[in-house]
Amino acid sequence: MAARQKEQDFRLECTVTHRLHTLSKLTDRLSQAAYLEATGIPLNEGRTLAAVGAFAPLSVNDLARLANLTKGQASRAAQTLVDQGLVHKQSNAMDARGVVLTLTPQGQQLWRRLKGVIQARNEDITACLDEAERRQLDGLLDRLVAHATAAAGEEP
Repeated sequence: MAARQKEQDFRLECTVTHRLHTLSKLTDRLSQAAYLEATGIPLNEGRTLAAVGAFAPLSVNDLARLANLTKGQASRAAQTLVDQGLVHKQSNAMDARGVVLTLTPQGQQLWRRLKGVIQARNEDITACLDEAERRQLDGLLDRLVAHATAAAGEEP
């Protein structure tokens, strides 16, 4: 009887994973439009530029991890940005098979604009929260990410 009641009480739309995925999809759609309007580049390339700007020098593997992209997506997005003159790609002196990504001067200019878009998007997403709730959400998200990172056996 208790198992049947639990099954009947289950509501997918109330699970953390479902709500996080829904929030992610909605914010991605809005961010895509904002990135295109402000910078002329799509979301994956914007995330790539942001990661290179924030964490350079980067390998493609590091880029994929930090931009939350697959290695293939990161490689394609990086190459597109290289072709546009926004990212510089050079051979890795430590690993001849790898490359190191950094921003070009033109990429640095676009990165400064993109930072403003990212900050505005974050403000928009959390606009329904007061300052105390924003701080609380930040702390909770940090804990959830740390917990999931540990569960996945990854380094923070």
